[in-house]
Amino acid sequence: MDNGDIEGGGSEDEFHTKQSGRKYRPVVAHDPAVLEMSSVPPGSSSQEKKNTNSDRLNDNTNGSEREHRLELFGFDSLVNILGLKSMTGEQVAAPSSPRGDGEDAPVTFDRDRPGHNDLKLGTMMGVFVPCLQNILGIIYYIRFSWIVGMAGIGESLVLVAFCGLCTFLTGISLSAIATNGAMKGGGPYYLIGRALGPEIGVSIGLCFFLGNAVAGALYVLGAVETFLNAVPAAGLFREAITTSITTFNGTEVAHPIQSPSSHDLQIYGIVVTIVICFIVFGGVKMINRVAPAFLIPVLFSLFCIFIGIFLAKKDYPADGITGLSLKSFKENWSSDYQFTNNAGIPDPEGKVYWNFNALVGLFFPAVTGIMAGSNRSASLKDTQRSIPIGTLAATLATTALYLVSVLFFGALATRDTLLTDRLLTATVAWPFPAIIYVGIILSTLGAALQSMTGAPRLLAAIANDEILPVLNYFKVADGQEPHIATLFTAFICVGCVVIGNLDLITPTVTMFYLLCYAGVNLSCFLLDLLDAPSWRPRWKIHHWSLSLLGASLCIVIMFLISWSFTVVSLALASLIYYYVSIKGKAGDWGDGFKSAYFQLALRSLRSLGANQVHPKNWYPIPLVFCRPWGKLPENVPCHPKLADFANCMKKKGRGMSIFVSILDGDYHEHAEDAKAACKQLSTYIDYKCCEGVAEIVVAPSMSEGFRGIVQTMGLGNLKPNIVVMRYPEIWRRENLKEIPATFVGIINDCIVANKAVVIVKGLDEWPNEYQMQYGTIDLYWIVRDGGLMLLLSQLLRTKKSFENCKIQVFCIAEEDSDAEELKADVKKFLYDLRMQAEVIVISMKSWDVQIEGGSPQDEWSESFTPAQQRIAGYLAEMKRSAKGDENKLMADGKPVVVNEQQVEKFLYTTLKLNSTILRYSRMAAVVLVSLPPPPVHHPAYFYMEYMDLLVENVPRLLIVRGYRRDVVTLFT
Repeated sequence: MDNGDIEGGGSEDEFHTKQSGRKYRPVVAHDPAVLEMSSVPPGSSSQEKKNTNSDRLNDNTNGSEREHRLELFGFDSLVNILGLKSMTGEQVAAPSSPRGDGEDAPVTFDRDRPGHNDLKLGTMMGVFVPCLQNILGIIYYIRFSWIVGMAGIGESLVLVAFCGLCTFLTGISLSAIATNGAMKGGGPYYLIGRALGPEIGVSIGLCFFLGNAVAGALYVLGAVETFLNAVPAAGLFREAITTSITTFNGTEVAHPIQSPSSHDLQIYGIVVTIVICFIVFGGVKMINRVAPAFLIPVLFSLFCIFIGIFLAKKDYPADGITGLSLKSFKENWSSDYQFTNNAGIPDPEGKVYWNFNALVGLFFPAVTGIMAGSNRSASLKDTQRSIPIGTLAATLATTALYLVSVLFFGALATRDTLLTDRLLTATVAWPFPAIIYVGIILSTLGAALQSMTGAPRLLAAIANDEILPVLNYFKVADGQEPHIATLFTAFICVGCVVIGNLDLITPTVTMFYLLCYAGVNLSCFLLDLLDAPSWRPRWKIHHWSLSLLGASLCIVIMFLISWSFTVVSLALASLIYYYVSIKGKAGDWGDGFKSAYFQLALRSLRSLGANQVHPKNWYPIPLVFCRPWGKLPENVPCHPKLADFANCMKKKGRGMSIFVSILDGDYHEHAEDAKAACKQLSTYIDYKCCEGVAEIVVAPSMSEGFRGIVQTMGLGNLKPNIVVMRYPEIWRRENLKEIPATFVGIINDCIVANKAVVIVKGLDEWPNEYQMQYGTIDLYWIVRDGGLMLLLSQLLRTKKSFENCKIQVFCIAEEDSDAEELKADVKKFLYDLRMQAEVIVISMKSWDVQIEGGSPQDEWSESFTPAQQRIAGYLAEMKRSAKGDENKLMADGKPVVVNEQQVEKFLYTTLKLNSTILRYSRMAAVVLVSLPPPPVHHPAYFYMEYMDLLVENVPRLLIVRGYRRDVVTLFT
């Protein structure tokens, strides 16, 4: 890549001259190429031509309309206010490059791309002038003097300051965001999407696109209607004549009002739209040739208006123009809100009453247009300097112009003239009024061109981000014109032109622009409040309180204009947001909400403290071992039923699960395998709709891996508190002699780490949420476990598959104990815990009583004898191995102590409990039983034999061990 590819404004010949004789040149700190490359983040792409050519498209932001169809000079209701129909034509930068997998495409520099060597724009022509063109619109020409007459000088100053403050604060927020890194195409959509997330960005971006497209039709109709009023002979059909009746000294006076035919508006409007569409299809070069023609008439007309104000004669008081007069200034200082007819002329019997709120809706479109500079970021020499200075300078300049105009118009004419002369600017313009008509026509045509140029690029930018597959038809490659999006925009414009009367649509368009400004303010508010390490804007004059105030003003202005249309706009944006969240592709743009979630998580974690959580606030956080005993296909990351069981441990899905799998081997050799397995496991968890996270640990052995996990997994009080795994039913069938030691080691590690344990036997038959279970959930409550078994049974009943089951609590009692008293105590305890369950007390002989009778019962012999023989064989093998090692019995690599009488006692007790379970709970939906701890210095093989006897012939069993704390409480 040559340096000439980066320094787009430099001469190619000069570059090659410098390069002659060497292949590379030294790179220094102040090298322009280095500076420019360092300012481009990963994911941005060069789109100089699109943005440069769109730089000079901005003209007036406000379209022109008249009475009859668009009531340019008339007001039949608040809906027909010109201010609600004249929208800004925010210019949109070139579309961003396609995004994949949540990341932006890498930076590419193509020397042969058309427009690559176009000169970059400075602050004046790149930001200030476009913003000035957008802000100064038709409202200033035809309605500003009327506003001064209605609100008076004092409230007009307040009105201008109120609306100007809103856009000024938005400009400050825009400056901060725009200087926090390089910007790509998409204008406000790009800024909002990267700050508030793709869902909000797309919803506001699509609303902004619709606003631009419909505004283009309004500008076309305004230009056509102004032209037909100035040149009536150009009409193809007869003009429509309406009559406005006013009362003067008790006498009704009829005022005929001529307006162009609706058919003329439609025909000329379609023709103008097609011509503008052809200009847009001609590319940015043609647009750049045409666009400057719309700036000069606006500036020249302003010059003529002010010259006319200073030259206005004071000798014709009948005309109502007094010249700059202190008397007129005093008379027009206060407001005079009154009823008007459809033409805006004061009429006591008029149907439209004006107040400050209505004037806000009329005037606010005259201060919009501040996004024009930010949309050209790729075409600016210094984005982070030009956007703040140019945008805020244009905002302050136009606000100052409006404030000065309020003073001049208030001192120029009488109130009656201000309210009845619908084109006072043309009346006082020097040297003749036709200049104002030319300015209105050219400014509205320029705004229409700007809308039809910017709207397609905004739509293409949204499509290129690949959030909504339905918009893929509008995608364009870098450096290409969005022709399909332009045709779609033109189709919308033509449809609106044919409709003609857009009274019900245009107020919503105003709301879309206010939503966009509110989104920019909220974006800056969020980023400024969070103050993430990446938030380092070069524009230092910003604060989250200013952004919050700006967003609040936007919302307030929306409701001041029309609460009903505000609700409609918010509802439409919400529908788009919902559609994007359902149908859109997930993407991570590093938006501010992710940072907010991170800080909220940190604060929540700190607020939990290091102390134990109170039982009322206890939540199960299961640590699920996905593949503890192997024997699953490599492409199966987790036993399918483990996720179903993990969901059963949460009430209404609330809670978190941690799914862990251990890979045997060296971490350096299997790190990539672990990453791939973790991604596969995460995908599986999402597929099973289980709220949880996936972790893959590489360790030399499963025992070492688990020991590290149980000590370090989790943060603070968000550490897992229950270890969940399946029972190793395959260990004897597959002759896996290493499983007993691993199994016992895991249980002992959980006891030492104070973790509860839930071992699932019969996992393959565990029901999913659609398999309804009937019968009972039986608890064999043998040892104190803090109420964990009771809580698990209640959680199971909250699931659809177990909701028809009843809970039975079996209490094992000695023969000489009072069974009824024990039953009453347990019932009282369950009642205090708000748990409904049937209590059954079983008297079980102690081992001493059992062995006095001699051998176990015949029905037990089938299971007892083989287990006894296997233990005897294992013990004999240990004794043979111990003869050469100082007669020490060794098992699992460590010395053990075997008491044969104690072993037989464990076998009898376990077998008796299994027999009791089979007698009372053979048809139960699920059985919960306490997990006996492994005896100290006991061979792991013996413990597995005990466990096999306990779970034998029980189809679905949960073996539960609590820990040294309560998880349920009696108190409120």
